[in-house]
Amino acid sequence: MAAIRVEVVYALREVVDAVSLRLPAGATVSEAIAASGFGERHTVDLNAVGIFGRRVPPHTRLADGDRVELYRPLVLDPKEQRRRRAGRKRR
Repeated sequence: MAAIRVEVVYALREVVDAVSLRLPAGATVSEAIAASGFGERHTVDLNAVGIFGRRVPPHTRLADGDRVELYRPLVLDPKEQRRRRAGRKRR
């Protein structure tokens, strides 16, 4: 059976945690995350994952060379963050 190479990435504020994997052809995003061991090191929300910046469901099949990205929760709503920046600039 053919194998594919994928990378699973979780970006933290200070560092990027990345793991390169070789998986069987037809592997899914959730299988790649399980094989990476990220669930043991980080809180993983399978509804907040993507491939090359595009959100996908966990049952999505991977292609050779894909980069699976695990998205972390936002610290602050982007609209609120813009309001705070605009308020500081006015002062």
